[in-house]
Amino acid sequence: MTSSSTAPVSPWIEDPTGPYGTRLLHGWFATGGPADLDDHLSRYGPPPLPRALSHHSVAPLVRAVEEAGLTGRGGAAFPTGRKLRTVAESRGPAMVVANGMESEPASHKDETLLDVAPHLVLDGAALAAAAVGAEAVHLCLPRTRQRQVRALREAVEDRRRHRLDRVPVHVHALPHHYVSSEETSLVRWLNGGDARPASAPPRPFEKGVDRRPTLVDNVETLAHLALIARYGPAWFRSAGRPDAPGSTLVTLSGAVRTPGVYEVPMGLPLGEVLGTAGGPSQPLGAVLLGGFFGSWLPADRVMSVRFAKSDLAALGAGPGAGVIVALPRHACGLAETAGVLAYLAAQSARQCGPCRFGLPAVAEDFAELAWGHADVELLDRLERRVGLLPGRGACRHPDGASRLAATALRAFADDVRHHLRAGPCTAAGHEPVLPVPDASAPRNHEWQ
Repeated sequence: MTSSSTAPVSPWIEDPTGPYGTRLLHGWFATGGPADLDDHLSRYGPPPLPRALSHHSVAPLVRAVEEAGLTGRGGAAFPTGRKLRTVAESRGPAMVVANGMESEPASHKDETLLDVAPHLVLDGAALAAAAVGAEAVHLCLPRTRQRQVRALREAVEDRRRHRLDRVPVHVHALPHHYVSSEETSLVRWLNGGDARPASAPPRPFEKGVDRRPTLVDNVETLAHLALIARYGPAWFRSAGRPDAPGSTLVTLSGAVRTPGVYEVPMGLPLGEVLGTAGGPSQPLGAVLLGGFFGSWLPADRVMSVRFAKSDLAALGAGPGAGVIVALPRHACGLAETAGVLAYLAAQSARQCGPCRFGLPAVAEDFAELAWGHADVELLDRLERRVGLLPGRGACRHPDGASRLAATALRAFADDVRHHLRAGPCTAAGHEPVLPVPDASAPRNHEWQ
């Protein structure tokens, strides 16, 4: 075999210490290494594709995903069955795009999954293609992960030799920007344009790649689909809660004893989720849920809250792409947020007003609050500017940045008052906890 068995072990995957077991990562824990095609076929067999690609033959698969209650694991948590049905019922042949870009710097789940179980993802893509009547699958990865791009191309070639997939699978290496993982960015690049978000409508499910109805799904979502097709919706629902079924991959970092990628049931209390990483390594001040587009919440308010969309929505947060960062009490949340906002401002597509003018202004104000000597009008100005960002851009970039800034002002209200009264705290000059990349690197100017 020449597939991903040659890939190095992901530095982020960790052996589970809790009672929850694994599903997506079961093969990894069974063998201690990535699954090549021989390992995958011996464990799961070939993907259970319908014998005839007709609407009648694929309807059971769509119904199974609907009954399972699978939602997207890329951040939006949209019902996957509804997406499948919408594209399947569109006119003409469709396309499938598997999104493995994972542009969120604090997330490593998709990279890890593609390292250790690539054929589970490719099975899901093949099944999705059958369900929607697609003529091709496009797997999108960031150009910065060339080793993984090569491994996935070898895995696809192994499957072609074994005649596992009924439609061609193309592996693409895209420019790596924060906004390049947005579904319209992928479609735009696959159609020969820049990897920047495009205004909608039409949405990709209406006119996407080659102007055909296009299903865009996160790679973790597709791997779950492959298991549902084999074991059924009741099996999938045997983990999680009735309103938040199944398991999910989470990236736990910051002040936890064993940072890594873990698989947990949906709806687990947040304190128990952190417990899979050994629990906090020091007293916590706040928790960031959802990554750089996420929400800051005071740690003492969230440990009993269940990691599910409905529960977190009551706090103005959500599971997002499974990113959870534990911020130690001694860290400065304002400085952490200022660093992220500066990165997000530099990473925008610069196509519309909120990203060209509004987001840089918010980032500058937040930097002044965190590290400067703020004037008495700064807080009112900052809150006003933050409120003007959401809902006005071509994509969700300004919305996510606004959410991060607004929740930081609430979660770190005591620090805001201290910084306004006495200037920056000592912790504002410490090494950041959040993994903020260098936004000035040369590749950040590439869009094609």
